[in-house]
Amino acid sequence: MNPDALARAEALIATIPDFPEPGILFRDISPLLADAAGLRTIAMAMAEPFVGRFDVVAGVEARGFLLAGALAVASGAGLAPIRKAGKLPRPAGSVSYDLEYGSATIEMSDDLPAGTRVLLVDDVLATGGTLRAGQQLLEQLGYEITGTAVLMELAALGGQRVCGPVHSVFTV
Repeated sequence: MNPDALARAEALIATIPDFPEPGILFRDISPLLADAAGLRTIAMAMAEPFVGRFDVVAGVEARGFLLAGALAVASGAGLAPIRKAGKLPRPAGSVSYDLEYGSATIEMSDDLPAGTRVLLVDDVLATGGTLRAGQQLLEQLGYEITGTAVLMELAALGGQRVCGPVHSVFTV
């Protein structure tokens, strides 16, 4: 991957202090998503270690959907959404997990054949709870997880210990 293109893409990520609460530095990827060259760069960088090893990209709601769509198109793969509870008309599996500020449940339909090779993606790896729940959900439904990738990892929060190994394009 071109280091200049990656640096340019990373520079498009805005840091918003005190959002959603005081003391938090929110990483806003909206400017990156709006830039065609930057989006193409990060989609390729996220998929690169896994090329040829997956048939479907599963994205975790909500920003993970956006990245999963870009990866699916860039790699010629399908797309499978992992949704928050209550958003799917026919969920086949669900996993509940703890967040830094509460708990959540994610769900997925079983539209894919058992054994489908899946690349799991999300925007940020923080404490690892969401990605680990995504991995458990994919396993519960009988899919083969061929990798896990994120746009950025907040390394100080130790998410790799919970759901690693995870490929991250940027580390902050």
